[in-house]
Amino acid sequence: MVKNLTEGKPLKLLFFFALPMVMGNLFQQLYNMVDSMVVGKFVGEDALAAVGSSFPVVFLAVAIASGLSMGCTVVISQLFGAGRIMEMKTTVYTALVALGVIGIVIMFLGEVFSAPLLSLLGTDKDIMADSLIYLRIYFGGAIFLFLYNSLNGIYNALGDSKTPLLFLIISAIANIILDLAFVICFHMGVAGVAWATLIAQGVCAVISFVVLMKRLYHMQNEEENRDKKPAIFHFTAAKKIAKVGIPSIIQQSVVSVSMMCMQGLVNSYGKVFVAGYTAATKIDTLSMMPNINFSNAMSSYTAQNIGAEKEERVREGYRACVFMLIIFSVILTGIIFLFGPNILSLFLNAGSEGSAMGYGLKYMKTVSLFYAVMGIMFVSNGLLRGAGDMKAFLVSSMSNLFMRVILAYSLSYFIHESAIWISIPIGWTIGAVYSYIRVRSGKWKNNKLVETDGRA
Repeated sequence: MVKNLTEGKPLKLLFFFALPMVMGNLFQQLYNMVDSMVVGKFVGEDALAAVGSSFPVVFLAVAIASGLSMGCTVVISQLFGAGRIMEMKTTVYTALVALGVIGIVIMFLGEVFSAPLLSLLGTDKDIMADSLIYLRIYFGGAIFLFLYNSLNGIYNALGDSKTPLLFLIISAIANIILDLAFVICFHMGVAGVAWATLIAQGVCAVISFVVLMKRLYHMQNEEENRDKKPAIFHFTAAKKIAKVGIPSIIQQSVVSVSMMCMQGLVNSYGKVFVAGYTAATKIDTLSMMPNINFSNAMSSYTAQNIGAEKEERVREGYRACVFMLIIFSVILTGIIFLFGPNILSLFLNAGSEGSAMGYGLKYMKTVSLFYAVMGIMFVSNGLLRGAGDMKAFLVSSMSNLFMRVILAYSLSYFIHESAIWISIPIGWTIGAVYSYIRVRSGKWKNNKLVETDGRA
């Protein structure tokens, strides 16, 4: 259901808007975790390491898709907040056409460059074949990845976070069933989990597309455009999407490149370390979901309220988001310290110091202490992105990522593998300080993407 985020108490509104997003991403991460659990338990640690080594390359495709999706979300949210429904519909159609085409291009490039990228990362020869199989199947469904991300962003822009949750539940259940069938019953190994993900994501994308088209058809234009039809593609709409989307792609792509750099360092410590790191980062990614989703909620909330010229509500929403994420962070850190070995045992067999389990525990216990700092960075960046203040958003993100990689490689000469998990919270702290200062300055108010006097 379409929801106006410019009215109501910000804390309650943001909590119930973000909650389905958190749950949806938990389901998404659930079937990603099931991929790893099934592979690790029923195929072996080498296969788990193969999936882990593939992840930075997979994330590069996700980075481009989610970056463009965020461009759609911000522009559509501001148009919806300003009540410019016909222009909003044109922007939706433009986004879907553009991302569909880009998805096809990425599908082709992924098939061609998977092997060179894995070699560049220094992937162990024992897991190279499985990593390549996983990547090529994954990129075969790139168009579904791009459509799903854009559709999810559009629903969120309209204040609807419940519909994507429903689709994700269906997709997650289908993925889990297919994982178990392909790997355990048909003995397809790494290829089985890749095919399960592709099929589940494809079904989710198609159903989501059909429902959105019906919803837009029944949504009435504003009075002055009542009888007009929106364009299927419009360059002005594409330019507005690109204004936010391209910086978001750069940011997400640098995230991906930094992950590749980190993966290269991780790979240098051998496949046992890779398996432990892979399992720990799966749990770490799951723990980040509240931060990521409240950040996305903050972007949609900020954009709608800026479109409606209600900037003071943005500050109220920001304070509410920071408060909620600090509570989430404390709870998650406590869970990891109390139940870390039990959670890791879902992926790995028990082991002592120097085992995959031992490495995973060290990683988790170090980074989880700084989840609250990460939350402040994510929510601050969500506000900046929703306001269209993309330069500040990029500076915060880039400072975090560059410092993380530089410190990891520099410190590895002195403290070896520990440098990997020590560098991460330092990067978060640097990014959080900059973005918080920018939010407090109020300069983000000067970057509105949509005029409110009727002009395009």
